[in-house]
Amino acid sequence: LILNKACILGCLLPTSNDPLKDLQIFELLMGMDPQSMAERLRATLPASRHPEVMMMQQASYKDQVDKAKRPEEMPATLFDPIWETVNAHLGTSARSLPELVEQMGIARFGHRPKVADVFCGSGQIPFEAARLGCDVYASDLNPIACMLTWGAFHIVGASPQQRAEIEAAQQQLAERVQAEIDALGIETDDAGWRAKAYLYCVEVICPESGWRVPLIPSLLISKGHSVIAKLVPIPAEKSYAIEICYVATEAEVQAASTGTVQNGQMVHSPDGVTVYRTSIASLRGDYRDNGENKNRLRLWEKSDFVPRPDDIFQERLYCIQWMRKKTTGRGDEYQFRAVTPEDLAREQQVIAYVGAHLAEWQDKGYVPDMVIEKGDETERLYRERGWTHWHHLFNARQLLLHGLIKKNMTAFNSFSLSQILNINARLSRWHAKSGIGQTTSVFDNQALNTLFNYGCRAFAFVKELLMPQYKSFPLENFVNLKQANHAASELKQMNDIYITDPPYGDAVKYEEITEFFIAWLRKNPPPEFAHWTWDSRRALAIQGEDDGFRRSMVTTFRNMAQHMPDNGLQVLMFTHQSGSIWADMASIIWASGLQVTAAWYVVTETDSALRQGANVTGTIMLVLRKRQQHLETFRDELGWEIEAAVKAQVESLVGLDQSLQAQGSEGLYKDADLQMAGYAAALKVLTAYTVIDGQNMVAAAEAPRQPGTRSLAAELIQFAVDTAVQFLVPSGFAREDWQKLQPIERFYLKMLEQERQGLKTLDNYQNFAKAFQVKQWDLLMSDNSRANSARLKLASEFRGSHMAGESEWAQTPLRKLLYALYEITTEIDSDDVLLHLMQNCPQYTQQRPLLATMAAYIAAQREGLKKSKGFDPEAEASAARVLSEALKNQRL
Repeated sequence: LILNKACILGCLLPTSNDPLKDLQIFELLMGMDPQSMAERLRATLPASRHPEVMMMQQASYKDQVDKAKRPEEMPATLFDPIWETVNAHLGTSARSLPELVEQMGIARFGHRPKVADVFCGSGQIPFEAARLGCDVYASDLNPIACMLTWGAFHIVGASPQQRAEIEAAQQQLAERVQAEIDALGIETDDAGWRAKAYLYCVEVICPESGWRVPLIPSLLISKGHSVIAKLVPIPAEKSYAIEICYVATEAEVQAASTGTVQNGQMVHSPDGVTVYRTSIASLRGDYRDNGENKNRLRLWEKSDFVPRPDDIFQERLYCIQWMRKKTTGRGDEYQFRAVTPEDLAREQQVIAYVGAHLAEWQDKGYVPDMVIEKGDETERLYRERGWTHWHHLFNARQLLLHGLIKKNMTAFNSFSLSQILNINARLSRWHAKSGIGQTTSVFDNQALNTLFNYGCRAFAFVKELLMPQYKSFPLENFVNLKQANHAASELKQMNDIYITDPPYGDAVKYEEITEFFIAWLRKNPPPEFAHWTWDSRRALAIQGEDDGFRRSMVTTFRNMAQHMPDNGLQVLMFTHQSGSIWADMASIIWASGLQVTAAWYVVTETDSALRQGANVTGTIMLVLRKRQQHLETFRDELGWEIEAAVKAQVESLVGLDQSLQAQGSEGLYKDADLQMAGYAAALKVLTAYTVIDGQNMVAAAEAPRQPGTRSLAAELIQFAVDTAVQFLVPSGFAREDWQKLQPIERFYLKMLEQERQGLKTLDNYQNFAKAFQVKQWDLLMSDNSRANSARLKLASEFRGSHMAGESEWAQTPLRKLLYALYEITTEIDSDDVLLHLMQNCPQYTQQRPLLATMAAYIAAQREGLKKSKGFDPEAEASAARVLSEALKNQRL
């Protein structure tokens, strides 16, 4: 929300001849000024600790942000002190953000600003625009995105009276579903216990032994309560009983972490001596047929919801978690138990009930009847389990519970149902290490992962989700909210500002995985959603990075440009690491009749499981305006113009930083920011022209890409990056010496400076590697690097590696210098070190002054840094000082 607020204010606020004052006003409106920060810090502390705030304000801004409440969590009174200063500078008369936004909109556009997002997704951008008092247009091709945006407007943004009505309706739904569950008697036993969770597993017949084996990757049931499952062989039946045991030792708990599924194999031993191992692929009967993956699994039909007796994969209930009110005190007591004949009777009652009602409920839309369309993500459901319809992802208990909710729900309950679907499916893993145990989300990553065992929640374990306590940010009732369900290319309404985070490149397959929810909501949706097209419309979704992707994006952005005034703006949030996608985006901007006028870089990184394999996330905010002139130029002339623009941009920001630091404030910009700002300046020059070297950039953007060729756009983008990097010479190097270095040497030395400044995100290293055109940058990184805590290797970590060969790193004088540093740390005599360096480094005599400069620079960058496990920068600094002096004083 705060990022979207920054974008909207950035589009509306005018610039003056006093950039420092402009910055001060922006910070006041963002709640980032010292007085606002003090209030945000106080809000996190009890009154007795308020005197500490002054001390906390001496910390870095990042540390203050970590401790303070976010501006959107604060009441509107946070901004009461700012209006005299703001109005004096802007010539306004506002007393609130919505009033200011309206006055700024009238000054710029003649009316309250109209902000649109045609890829509205979860609704964050349009919601924040509405909260600031803008009129809003939000659209998306996907109905789930539309539903989320509707919820932001009408639940989070509802008035207190409306929220009270919503909460009353939620309570009524919970009571109705509870009454129907109780009437069936399927979640209680004869002793007054109520079920909380059911654990199921797949069961198969071992082809080698003929035994029926439950597939359970971990036999741990609850780490917090030391509960495990134990397999007890029944030779007469060639099957295993599953006992549920409370154990006394940590060793027993640890031993249970291994089950019958290990490294893609089923593993079991009926007699404790002979171990049978069969791959899961063999159990399925996987094979290739004319290049297509196939197996022996039966494809389930529309009427199926449990396995048939002759299916390879059967399903077994093996544990139930029970709960009841404590006889003394408050709260509940819990028990995990093995399954009894009475439990199995109740299970059969559920199966019979669903079987009797399934066709009717599918017809009425209470449960899905939608076929799973095969795709990159959904194909695995067919291949791994034989599931062909979306209701196959839910067992009988889940279908019954969700069907009862759907039968009774309103639009406001759609979000509760969706959340329950996400934690109560055959794809909801049982998390035994979470307290007493619970089911996790289907989408604990952005994929549809089939499981061998899973948790199923009883109604007592989902009831609270029907009565959620959403945050409340009431929207102004004068704000005009419009929402539509259509492709971005079908926009027909004029808007002043577009802020979008569109799909591109290897984006998540939302058009596939959201069908998990669409299947439940498409038939008989609430009246508020009935006019939307309840289909993911995969064919229309913008995806990939091929010619179709570029054409779709050009159509979309051209349409937005045609539906905004000449002084309108677009802010494009762009996140991707591929140079080819960058070139595509530049071509798309050209072909859409737009040009880049600014770009700002935001780092948003995480080490969470959701980011595994893609945990480097840098976001560029590209500001686009209409290209008003038809200009032509040649590449040779562009070079001078780009260089001048980049130099002016970088020097402007460095000057602003120096002014702030002279006033005692922290600097705003690091090298990554300056690099991207300079890059934006180059893009601004490039995209101002329609024809370059006689080539029409509009036609070039829409032309099919020729395999193995590099487009003019790609070449110009790389030239722009190279130009920006030229102005990032680190302190300690003369520009002429810096230009003598190879790209990978510049990268290593530049990142030493970055590390000294505390900038250790992998995102930063990767961006600079691309800027310096370094492909093998990972060779230079410590093995312990993480997304938010990365570093270069020390000389002692390189040792003798990468000293020979054809790699770009092995042949550099810097690599030879680092080996010399390593030798110094091993106490080899400095004369011998210099002799080895002379032998290793070609053209040593000419290189010696530059080697001395690099050694002195390494000493300066490593000196004084904190020592940690495996990282001793002071030892390296000391060695570098010795080597630098030795090089300077060497007589040849």
